[in-house]
Amino acid sequence: MAQYEPIGATDRKILRALQRDSAEPISDLAARCGLSRSACSRRIARLAELGVIERSVALLSQAKLGLGLTVFISVKTSQHNAAWSHQFQAIVEKLPGILEVHRLGGDIDYLLKAVVPDMPGYDALYQQLIKADLFDVSARFVMETMKQTTELPL
Repeated sequence: MAQYEPIGATDRKILRALQRDSAEPISDLAARCGLSRSACSRRIARLAELGVIERSVALLSQAKLGLGLTVFISVKTSQHNAAWSHQFQAIVEKLPGILEVHRLGGDIDYLLKAVVPDMPGYDALYQQLIKADLFDVSARFVMETMKQTTELPL
């Protein structure tokens, strides 16, 4: 686990702005933060070097790309060993519709978030997923997304 390094108020201001729009021109960001372009660029580079900024990405519209169905998939397994875990990870990493995989404590072993075009798209994903020798798989289909953000609370 990486060492936590405290960051100051100006860095937090920069990070909040980058989370909202990382494509904002550096000159605009620097002006809003009360910095010169070069000072702002150095701070961003330092935050990336520290691993605080992992990467910059574009957020895409699921609906406009024909990926209208979001599914949360609960997985239980009777296999609790390293070999099965590696096999499961290899399978889910190859499935492009799966966006997130979380190993949980409690009665569910894994929670997956997936996006697919529709119900037949989910069935195709399911057929690939069950190759991992799962004990129980259940799905919950999103009817409405009430909040969705990638912004961490700073």
